[in-house]
Amino acid sequence: MSATVTYKCPNCGAGLIFDAENQNFKCEFCLSSFAEDELRAIDGAEEASVGCESEFSDEIREYHCSSCGAEVITDKSTVADICYYCHNPIVLSERVSGVFKPSKIVPFKFNKEEAKETFLRYCKKKWFLPKDYFSPEHTDKISGVYYPFYVVDSDTTARMSATAHRVRSWRAGNYRYTETSVFAVKRGGEIHFEDITASALSEEDKAMLEGILPYPLNEHTDFSIPYLQGYTAKKRNLSREDLDGEIRGRMREYAETLLSDTVNGYSSIVSRNTDSTCRAEHWEYTLMPIWILTYKRKGKNYTYAMNGSTGKIYGELPVSIPKLSLFAGAVAAVTWLLTFLIGGLL
Repeated sequence: MSATVTYKCPNCGAGLIFDAENQNFKCEFCLSSFAEDELRAIDGAEEASVGCESEFSDEIREYHCSSCGAEVITDKSTVADICYYCHNPIVLSERVSGVFKPSKIVPFKFNKEEAKETFLRYCKKKWFLPKDYFSPEHTDKISGVYYPFYVVDSDTTARMSATAHRVRSWRAGNYRYTETSVFAVKRGGEIHFEDITASALSEEDKAMLEGILPYPLNEHTDFSIPYLQGYTAKKRNLSREDLDGEIRGRMREYAETLLSDTVNGYSSIVSRNTDSTCRAEHWEYTLMPIWILTYKRKGKNYTYAMNGSTGKIYGELPVSIPKLSLFAGAVAAVTWLLTFLIGGLL
């Protein structure tokens, strides 16, 4: 059985949650609020006990809620959750280890009500959505989840070689001449890349995770367990080594674009070849906030996601066939009526 930690209000003993609107930690019972520094001072010993000694547990586990005693099942990727019975926020302390513990976190800026309102505005002009997709019962299931990403800074030496053409045309008498000059072009330079972001989960929908980027990484802060209170957090399952090829490939593409932009005065540039050498790099395992809502229809899962910091939206929307058929029938009827009337006038 996993050990659990619930951060308690020093005034009344109830569980604290992170308040996205005010960017502090709030007690929903006595309405007390605490800044992170205050909470660290009060609960410093408890947070230290969460520590960096053991690794995440990799199998499905059950845990007992320290508030009501209920047994709750969680998957292997969950490090924070809410008790489904008493709604007490709980952190699975033994899963936050030195090996997997994030170094940074971007806190939520939108609370659940704001996320629901944004979702309903998004659905408002989508005519062919099933009615239950934006029903209160479905909307209430929207969840705040911290997803794991790697954020990479790198100092790189890049080189590009290319073949460039310069074409010149002129007319002399009855003849038109075209001269094509071919040049070997080389470019190189020192490039600093900052905040290259890649998902640290292999099984998640990459289109969804990349669709809500970027995050304002100037607003990230050092990871602290209380930020997880009241939200779900996913554990990474990809290492730096797993993502190294993807990151370096993206840096090479960016470098080629930057170096190509320095080549001017030619009619065309072809046969580019770019290579880069990393001189120094810094990786940070960072948790980033997403409001997510899933919907299953006829065996297919649809995902709506909102960046919990910027509000950027990614949506896969289901279509109501009856609504679509009704609309198509109405269009056909109107078309037939107009044709009939115009034909009668003629």
